[in-house]
Amino acid sequence: MNILALDYGTKRIGLAWTDTALGVVLPYGVIEQSDFGLQTSAVADLVKREKIGQIVVGWPLGLDGKENENTKRVRSFIAKLKSEVRLQIAVIDERFTSAEADRFGDVGVSRDEKAAMIILQNYLDSR
Repeated sequence: MNILALDYGTKRIGLAWTDTALGVVLPYGVIEQSDFGLQTSAVADLVKREKIGQIVVGWPLGLDGKENENTKRVRSFIAKLKSEVRLQIAVIDERFTSAEADRFGDVGVSRDEKAAMIILQNYLDSR
């Protein structure tokens, strides 16, 4: 099954992808739309084109483990996305993924993609 991970940010959405038969998490680019509707449409198009079977979205909790304004933004994004795709959308705690992505160094992919890769790997490890 193809799984797509999203690191939803205020400026862009980092993407990562895996085929569970291969077991390798790969970067998949970024969506640079700031318009909410265009963001969800871009993800929906990607889901159809790449035959995605599941989506995982980073869940931005505060350091205290509580929800915050970013969590509300992501919740709204997921609700809109659910109206465009008929897939299971899982969430996973994304605290510290950006800092962890920075430790990857310069490997030829964006910080947003690296964060999405970490989100996806954490999700796979938790299953």
